[in-house]
Amino acid sequence: MDWRIRFGVLALIWGFSFLLIKVGTEAYAPFQVTLGRLLFGTAVLAAAMAVKREALPRGARTWGHLTVAAFFLNALPFSLFAYSELTIPSTLAGICNATSPLWGMALSLVAFSEDRPTRRRVAGLGIGFIGVLTVLGAWQGFSGLDFGGTAMALLASLSYPVGWIYLRRTLGGSGNSALSMTGAQLLLGTAQLAVVTPLFTTVPTSFPVVPLLAVVALGALGTGFAMLLQYGLVAEIGPTTAQMVTYFIPVIATVAGVTLLGEDLSWNTPVGALIVLAGAALTQSRARTRTGITARRT
Repeated sequence: MDWRIRFGVLALIWGFSFLLIKVGTEAYAPFQVTLGRLLFGTAVLAAAMAVKREALPRGARTWGHLTVAAFFLNALPFSLFAYSELTIPSTLAGICNATSPLWGMALSLVAFSEDRPTRRRVAGLGIGFIGVLTVLGAWQGFSGLDFGGTAMALLASLSYPVGWIYLRRTLGGSGNSALSMTGAQLLLGTAQLAVVTPLFTTVPTSFPVVPLLAVVALGALGTGFAMLLQYGLVAEIGPTTAQMVTYFIPVIATVAGVTLLGEDLSWNTPVGALIVLAGAALTQSRARTRTGITARRT
């Protein structure tokens, strides 16, 4: 299948994930939605590892670092997004997710000496911040906005670059395959939620079909299958082009939330989202070299 088709499928799957979270939390507690998501996602990656005869990583050090990565890349952000959508629309959660590259750029400037601040990146951060204020309707005093839910969605977006930076600093060049590392990471994330969920929730008395199917799709497609698609894209077209899928997710999340869930959409939400995406794209770009070739930070 042509990579452009797989790219589009990946954008659709991740864009619809926020709708699936909203549907899942209509019947199940956020921790239960997250546990189901991780469980079914792990099952898909375990099947892929069995087919490719991939083994789990070895070494206590590797598993220790993967435990931390599983918390910041899976358990924490998945749970925060699920809780946030109890009080905010899925469209807003999807747009908050688009701030992740902005957080990542800001953190990388602190964590890595080779990531020097440039006028282009600083401008991108400023533009992105203006976009966030536009989405939130700052000139209205954030009227009608649930601060707690929005803060959780933004924290979830911040958690992703924290996890990636941690992996880069601790397990970069470990020699293990991406499939093996992510399979172990999801397994550890599932274990973390398996411990936490019974402490804060009770076993559901009923299992409505539609929310249950939403959780299954969120895990099997939005987590497991989506990661397999991402591996293939990175291997074929490189991480720079593959990461561009991030900029389509809020658009799809917004369309899905408005058309299928009937969520309200004021003018400042899509306008602010476009400004956020423009700022994020600018922070990921580099100035042109003398040969006219533009490079991007992967």
